[in-house]
Amino acid sequence: MEKIIINPQIRHGKPIIEGTRISVDEVLGALAGGMTYEEINAEYGVNQEGIIAAIKYAASLISGEEVYPL
Repeated sequence: MEKIIINPQIRHGKPIIEGTRISVDEVLGALAGGMTYEEINAEYGVNQEGIIAAIKYAASLISGEEVYPL
């Protein structure tokens, strides 16, 4: 996926934002915690394009998930 890097040599293979060492889950956690795009950029150095890439990456993982009712 564009802007998301998975490299076993960086952060043990966690998906990160290209050009940073910030993981997708860190960005999503920041958003879930109420941070704005501007605050994430100031705190982590991830721009809007990187934040949106993290959201799209997470959405792509969930879209393939299957749910089996009990």
